Amino acid sequence: MRKIILLFLAFVAVASAYAKGLRLPNVLSDNMVLQSNKDVNLWGWADAGKTVSITTSWTGTKAVTAKVGKDGRWKTTVRMPKASYTPLSITFTDGKDKVTLSNILSGEVWLCAGQSNMEMPIEGFGNCPTEGYNDVVLDAKYHQGIRFVKIPSVMRTVPMEDAQCKWEVTSMESVRRASATGYFFAHLLNTALDIPVGLIMANKGGSRVESWLTEDNLKKYTDESLDSATNVKKFRWDFHYPLYWGNGTVNPVINYTIKGILFYQGCSNVGDPNNKYSDNLALLVKQWRNQFTGKTPTDAEPTAEGKDIPFYFVEIAPYWQDDMQGTAAALLREQQKRASEIIPNSALVCTNDLVYPWETKQIHPTQKRQVGERLAYHALVKNYGQSGFMCESPEVSNVKFVGDTCIVGIKNDYEAVSRFEQLEGFELAGEDKVFHKADGYHDWQKGGYVLTSAEVKKPVAVRYCFRNFQLGNIKNRGGLPLFPFRSDK
Repeated sequence: MRKIILLFLAFVAVASAYAKGLRLPNVLSDNMVLQSNKDVNLWGWADAGKTVSITTSWTGTKAVTAKVGKDGRWKTTVRMPKASYTPLSITFTDGKDKVTLSNILSGEVWLCAGQSNMEMPIEGFGNCPTEGYNDVVLDAKYHQGIRFVKIPSVMRTVPMEDAQCKWEVTSMESVRRASATGYFFAHLLNTALDIPVGLIMANKGGSRVESWLTEDNLKKYTDESLDSATNVKKFRWDFHYPLYWGNGTVNPVINYTIKGILFYQGCSNVGDPNNKYSDNLALLVKQWRNQFTGKTPTDAEPTAEGKDIPFYFVEIAPYWQDDMQGTAAALLREQQKRASEIIPNSALVCTNDLVYPWETKQIHPTQKRQVGERLAYHALVKNYGQSGFMCESPEVSNVKFVGDTCIVGIKNDYEAVSRFEQLEGFELAGEDKVFHKADGYHDWQKGGYVLTSAEVKKPVAVRYCFRNFQLGNIKNRGGLPLFPFRSDK
């Protein structure tokens, strides 16, 4: 049965390429944003042997042509002008059929990928509101330069070339459908740079990092089964399946020229042993960088063009995980931090302070504005030359034990910390490896936070917010929170 299904889906995918007449993928539509100052991909289908001629409003009558292959596919590039709110148009013709796309903007295009916390729209989910909804709706009319397209979350056993989607212009009616994290990212870029921003939202709630890897990478680098019957038995939920979500949800837009990737995912990988998650995430980034620059094989080292695609991702927020005091989620966050260190041109944003104390069992925390803005700080500083922003969260630099005291040094504090006393989140343990709450204060002369615990006479290990749900209160000059850590790896 599985073989029959695979053959049918493969037939459908190939048959679409042989469709009669000129046709564009749905992601190329009116209202889209194309990446400014780059040669951007345009592609589609037409009768084999024909020539597709493309003219643009910014180049006049000068046409770009593409020869249609035997498989009915064609692909070419056009050079985009600088970012602007001036509406543009593109006309395609194969000599018989003619298609014109209008109200196009030249701007910055970012992929918003991951699971439900990236998918979560401005209007929120059931029992999962997004903070500040009405304010966003009221403000939306001032940001029509933000455009977005939602790729349907679908499973496919083979890579799909098209998806039912269309670009939307931000308005007081449409903004509710946009990814909250993605929209707040775009809102800050749009405000700071005064240029259009386009978001491609390709995500699936509950997906694992393996859900997005290609068949070749899964076979070569993981122990994942690609047998449907096995996975039905292995996983309780279909959103945990490997491969299928990437085939159905990202592959349809893999030709689209993007500036960078935003990623918010990890909850469904809690419990992964050792460095499995961080290694697979690094593999996924390498894969996407190759795919979005048209390079194969997908596990090869990306070209310079691929390496130029930034990857900014989000730490999973505090959540009870059936045991607030447990450390399974903390270990996943530790892998995310490692991923940020082994993935070139990447950055991780900390979310330890973006969950309210009453959200212990809320897998979709309401504070999404700060998540998107922290992602935007990295982009503004590292990709758009806006050096005035502070984008790095503080992290531990060194740990020293002296008698009954532990001294923790912090880096990336921008020469200021938010709190000198009444510290929350630190714990100390002695040789018995039992952690107890630590109290302390900040002392510049001693090199950081000076910690003690009445229950620990001779500490040998220190942790900060290293539990499933534990909130700290240490921030730097930019108001960015300290990354959770442990000294006893």
